[in-house]
Amino acid sequence: MGAGSMTRDKLGRELRDLRVSITDRCNLRCNFCMPDGEDYQFFRRDEILRFEEIRDFVKAIIPLGVKKVRLTGGEPLIRRDVEKLIAMLSDLPLEDLSLTTNGLKLKEKARALKASGLKRVTVSLPSLRDHTLSKLVGREVKVSKILEGIQEALHVGLSPVKVNVCIIKGVNHEEIVDMVGFFRDMGVTVRFIEFMDVGNLNEWSMDRVFSVKEMRDVISQHYDLEPVERSYRGEVAQRYRHKDSHVEVGFVSSVTQPFCGDCNRLRLTADGRLLTCLFAQEGHDIKGLLRANADEETIRRFVCSLWAEREDNYSEKRLELINRGIIPKKIEMFQIGG
Repeated sequence: MGAGSMTRDKLGRELRDLRVSITDRCNLRCNFCMPDGEDYQFFRRDEILRFEEIRDFVKAIIPLGVKKVRLTGGEPLIRRDVEKLIAMLSDLPLEDLSLTTNGLKLKEKARALKASGLKRVTVSLPSLRDHTLSKLVGREVKVSKILEGIQEALHVGLSPVKVNVCIIKGVNHEEIVDMVGFFRDMGVTVRFIEFMDVGNLNEWSMDRVFSVKEMRDVISQHYDLEPVERSYRGEVAQRYRHKDSHVEVGFVSSVTQPFCGDCNRLRLTADGRLLTCLFAQEGHDIKGLLRANADEETIRRFVCSLWAEREDNYSEKRLELINRGIIPKKIEMFQIGG
């Protein structure tokens, strides 16, 4: 059987998007990802995939249908010489090459990222208030520093810039309307994300979830939005735009309206494991093949075999599992990269 004929999983989902975590380290300690106070055991340098290994893996699986690659972390901009990896990947036939960052190093890095071939960035920014932001990210941080990075990204052409906002009830849900107006004026897409139970450390509970329906109800009292058709099957965000503007607002409803049925993402961890779900409990070693100098066909067959057995749909089972008292042990968010 040819490799290309095996890229649908057991639920008929095609492989399209690849998330690549290039480090498990971060310069923040966000409550919803990597809470402060834990004794984190980070990967050793020799355990982390080299840039050449990442490039070789991506090149090998593009024929399987991969069109988009997003670099994540930890915080990807603290990986030394990340621009070299971007240059390597930008030479490959991809439709999109992007990066998600907390924005702290974006101002100093934006021009080099663009010059290396990066197309766009997404910035995680859960609050526009210094006090709330610092509380959420576990470090003393000024919102202005991150906004300067966003402005620089826009200036050098890393467009569109998107801002991800994880909403936690009782913490930052009262900022939703302010966020919509602020980023509308900047011409930046803001995406509101329901607080998810990724990993095991973020003290998640349904009581802390502010639903997308609640978000939209609040916003509708102040702004007139109209739905935008999704660009492709598997697009995560429900997209809207201001009726009097091209600027979009997105919503990610993984908890209250799961979209597992269309999920087309494969994830590569910094230490060379493949994950078929954001809520995975284990990974599948690909580093061994890469360091044994396996040829591209061998790598493709491995990925095809893995994808063909995929039947992950955790978000659709979440409430049932919780009601049964089953709390699965999941890989931590900072090792997956979102």
